[in-house]
Amino acid sequence: MEKNKPVIDPQDVVIHVDNVSKSFGDLHILRDVDLKLYNRENLVVLGRSGTGKSVLIKMISGLLMPDAGSIRVLGQEVTALSEKELQKLRLRIGFSFQNSALYDSMTVRENLEFPLVRNKRNLSRTEIDREVEDVLEGVGLSQAINQMPSELSGGQRKRIGIARTLILRPDIMLYDEPTAGLDPITCLEINNLINDVQARYNTSSIIITHDLACAKQVSDRMVMLLDGRFERQGTFHEIFDTDDDRVKPFYDYNFIR
Repeated sequence: MEKNKPVIDPQDVVIHVDNVSKSFGDLHILRDVDLKLYNRENLVVLGRSGTGKSVLIKMISGLLMPDAGSIRVLGQEVTALSEKELQKLRLRIGFSFQNSALYDSMTVRENLEFPLVRNKRNLSRTEIDREVEDVLEGVGLSQAINQMPSELSGGQRKRIGIARTLILRPDIMLYDEPTAGLDPITCLEINNLINDVQARYNTSSIIITHDLACAKQVSDRMVMLLDGRFERQGTFHEIFDTDDDRVKPFYDYNFIR
């Protein structure tokens, strides 16, 4: 099932990747890549393993720097920022990791409190409690507030990881393989959550995935990395309405195997 697409303003760009290249030694990962993410858009990035999808979002968050080109995030040129300025920008970017990256020795409440206490030191106990309760309600897991990560299912851990990212109210969400390792029903729940996050928190998101069912359900637009460049973009049907031997097996693996 494809989602209802929001109205996107092509003049309201929150991420602009312009003519970016990245290599590691003799291995050329990205070649003169151009990409725009619009305000309140869910953009899915598709591509085979090793094509540079994770490298791209690491450069967007300033964890890696491009060899050439420009990356503007929320109006700021990432390559020109100091480390202090980068840290401030990263507070506006939420990163949802594949493994949820929860602290096993902390309860759900403590996991969610941690980024708040670290980054917003002036909050009262009442304000912290309210923020924790709000994001837990937002991901549908209010009842898990006092549980340990080890007591949660894979899907629940994924939801708590997203909640911990949302608690700082980021403008941008970066999802790295959000449905990896999950059963089909839980995948559907995570896909619905990504759409709910977009609607409830007005986020703009980049979703990296190999899961075409996820891509179809959460995307407002898709792009596909082929040979280090974004050579296809559009809707699900526009991406896969092709006999291109680099694209067709990707579809067949997901839906025909």
